[in-house]
Amino acid sequence: MRNTFIASLVEIAESNKNICFMTGDLGYGAVEPFMAKHPNRFINAGIAEQNMAGMAAGLAMAGKHVFTYSIGNFPTFRCAEQLRNDVDYHELSVTTVSIGGGLAYGALGYSHHTIQDYGLVRLLPNTIILSPCDPNEVVGCTEYITDRPQPSYLRLGKTGEKNFSTKKKLHPGMVNLIGSSNSDKALLTTGAALQSVGDETINGCDIYSVPIWGEKVSIREIEYLISKYSTVIVLEDHLKAGGFYSWICEKLENKRLLINLRSLAISSDVIGKVGSQIYLQKKYLKLS
Repeated sequence: MRNTFIASLVEIAESNKNICFMTGDLGYGAVEPFMAKHPNRFINAGIAEQNMAGMAAGLAMAGKHVFTYSIGNFPTFRCAEQLRNDVDYHELSVTTVSIGGGLAYGALGYSHHTIQDYGLVRLLPNTIILSPCDPNEVVGCTEYITDRPQPSYLRLGKTGEKNFSTKKKLHPGMVNLIGSSNSDKALLTTGAALQSVGDETINGCDIYSVPIWGEKVSIREIEYLISKYSTVIVLEDHLKAGGFYSWICEKLENKRLLINLRSLAISSDVIGKVGSQIYLQKKYLKLS
């Protein structure tokens, strides 16, 4: 996903001269194409994520659309105050890019478990969430946000993800059909969670992704989808509390549809555990 994102941004930045890219001294092996092609719009802010967010806000106030880039919790929780006060409250064109959402860096321990980020970003009223499920949706999300600069959070997997979807234009609240089994049961997901679940989770379900969402996004398409199925399993590589499932439950106008929903999310039992993404997700992704 990260390579697809960089390639898309490099291409778009050819014609959009306002795009700038900042890294917190991470991403080498992926970010070099942007650095080589647009050296005057590439900044290594060092291991100083709070400073990076503040610098990004300053550049955005000068008319730039700034992408800040780091691993998981570093550009989010570590600089929550800057994201709230500097970026969101001033409605600035800063896109916070988080690499390794969910448990992608699970082998590095709980400091790298990115399983509460949706909850944090959802508290920022002007910030939109872009959480593509595969590289094709990465392209759509990157095109969407560069066409409409605003406070935004782009949550990506790590590397090696396969495509489930086809390339298409995306819009907020859009339900993107991934695969149909002509079933009365649906799997509704966001982000890279679909990449590491087993076939036993997917089989027998119609599969949908919601790549762009957030507090100011309409849930109309999702509500209509839920009404068509007897059971909708909401899959996310995030804690149940504060995540995608919680967002749907809070936003639904027809609360009778809640009976159709089930959550497949990361259990808080994962906190303090270390292991590969596949191992941790298989052990701690639980249906409720």
